[in-house]
Amino acid sequence: MEPILRNIQSIDWITLLLFGSLMLVVLAKSAFYNRFLNFIILPFNNKYVFMYNKKEKLLNWFHIFFTVFQVINFSLFIYLAFLVLFKDGSLLNMDSSYSYPFILGALLLFLLIKVLLQLSNGFIFNSNKVISELIFKKLSYLNYSGLVMFAANLVLCYVLKDSQIVVYVAFFLILLINVIGWVTLLRNHQNFLASNFFYFILYLCALEIAPFVIIGSYLND
Repeated sequence: MEPILRNIQSIDWITLLLFGSLMLVVLAKSAFYNRFLNFIILPFNNKYVFMYNKKEKLLNWFHIFFTVFQVINFSLFIYLAFLVLFKDGSLLNMDSSYSYPFILGALLLFLLIKVLLQLSNGFIFNSNKVISELIFKKLSYLNYSGLVMFAANLVLCYVLKDSQIVVYVAFFLILLINVIGWVTLLRNHQNFLASNFFYFILYLCALEIAPFVIIGSYLND
């Protein structure tokens, strides 16, 4: 009997990432079913943020599962969007095998620094409770947009590869979901913001607008 050479293909790392992130959603749904049902309609009904912003806001396992899910898919969406919009890979300026870990690490560091600065801001101005609620609500909307990122990643990887339309539509939906979140936040906390208008403008410029201006300037260089 002659030996037969069999080629065993390596498992796609993107498939592993998507499957792993999907398992986080399954775990969140299984362990917190009622909370998941309220979360899934978040852009259309803000009942979720009112029910769950009083205790265990940032350290609740449901919130942690979806935050990790969002970070994984946000990083992957950025990676795929770069490959689609800049096919020469010039903006990544590195070997593709190291691009995703770099983006993931940079995004994690960015989010951690931003949250810590926001919490510090609340401590300095004696508004810890309100600031922690704002962080929870903003992260909730960002986590929800992770579902859009997940769907876009699936389409870009397995259905419509190199589709700029998918990237632009996903970006629009992500932006829309988070704009809805911001509008809801401003409406629900208008009295607090009006009484601390100067600090709110300072916070908006320093922690919300400035980081994106710096990133945009870096990408244009």
